[in-house]
Amino acid sequence: MNPTIRTAAIGTERLELLPLRVDHAEEMAAALSDPALHTFIGGTPDTPRDLRARYERMVAGAPDPAVSWCNWVIRLREEASLAGTVQATIGPSGDGLTAEIAWVVGTPWQGRGIATEAALGLVAWLAGQPVDGPFTLVAHVHPDHRASAAVAAACGLTPTGTWHDGEIRWQRSLR
Repeated sequence: MNPTIRTAAIGTERLELLPLRVDHAEEMAAALSDPALHTFIGGTPDTPRDLRARYERMVAGAPDPAVSWCNWVIRLREEASLAGTVQATIGPSGDGLTAEIAWVVGTPWQGRGIATEAALGLVAWLAGQPVDGPFTLVAHVHPDHRASAAVAAACGLTPTGTWHDGEIRWQRSLR
């Protein structure tokens, strides 16, 4: 039996990945407010109120006790500002676990390697978790989103050819 994985702060060279809190909603709504950010992920930017409601649900945790919702905000140390999020939804799969990972960085901070650094920090943290049996990382990337594909590749994930909701499944086995 695998323990429930709990979110903890993660440090990288330039970033702090801080466990998501409801009070991050206002700053994150501003950071993610550019409609262009939704070109590949769809939808429109959330208002601070909508994001607060979503964060309340996320912080409360998954309704299934076998699933861990691990969510972080990306804080740039030097600028002392929030720039995006990373997440991992971890649950049982066969005789091990699967972690579906995702990342998003606000438009003003894109092109600086922040998503890659944050995702690599997340993957290293996941690799250090006490998991019995196989542990697989999965990300879903829009086929035209070259920047996100580059982040997935930097994390050691490879495209599988499997499609899910118009996105390609990328995968890596941690053990």
